[in-house]
Amino acid sequence: MNAEHRDDLDMTDRPIGVFDSGIGGLTVVAALRRTLPAEKILYLGDTARVPYGGKSPETVTRYSKEISDLLVEEGAKMIVAACNTASALAVPSLALSYPVPFIGVIEPGAAAAVLATRNGKIGVIATRATIASDAYGKAIRSLSANIEVTAIACPLLVPLIEEGLFDDEITRTMLRRYLEPLLRAGIDTLVLGCTHYPLLKGVIGRICGKKISLVDSAENCALAVRALISPSGNIAQDGNARLDVMLTDSSEGFLRIAEKSLNLTIDSLNIRKVGK
Repeated sequence: MNAEHRDDLDMTDRPIGVFDSGIGGLTVVAALRRTLPAEKILYLGDTARVPYGGKSPETVTRYSKEISDLLVEEGAKMIVAACNTASALAVPSLALSYPVPFIGVIEPGAAAAVLATRNGKIGVIATRATIASDAYGKAIRSLSANIEVTAIACPLLVPLIEEGLFDDEITRTMLRRYLEPLLRAGIDTLVLGCTHYPLLKGVIGRICGKKISLVDSAENCALAVRALISPSGNIAQDGNARLDVMLTDSSEGFLRIAEKSLNLTIDSLNIRKVGK
């Protein structure tokens, strides 16, 4: 969006800016589309630098700031960090420095998990960086100090998902290995602590069984976005919804798989350079 035209737009006409380290954050976009069907959404997937899960907090914060700056320049009326790693490591500091609302996925997911658990035992699967930050554990315990949180890093899942291997034997094998200690711990609630993971929700559900509630951070983030912008009256009503996608490197193959899996219609796709 050209800067000279941006200022002429009413806030309701501006897009919700969403970013992730790759394409997995489109699960949040899909949830936003269901929750706020009239909104324009501008999505940036940092496919040139995916994954964020093994990078330092300083690097994740720098990447997140570069992307957020671009989304604000493009007229975003709010920023959604559709990335659990960025939400854990960057959002707490960045949210204080932007002129628009800035939300991550950790707090909404933690709140939903606390409401869902019946026995007080919650499992979390996420990237190494998210698990190392204990962001979910801290958020959950801040809401209910007596809840037992068991967290497992799953570093191989994002690459498998980015390859489109949603229901492949390799993916199922890795999931069983990652989930086994959580099942042994007696959890009754599992937080899918990476926005890529809802693409594996069916497989995860079959492995865990019906007695374990799956908390989808994408769905709960979308509900939190609606709650955040509703009081301001900035929800779009005119039905001119569109989804514009920017990637930092070519990833059209997986993008099309995700588009089909999530029932999304992408109105434009561009490659954009972010950072130096």
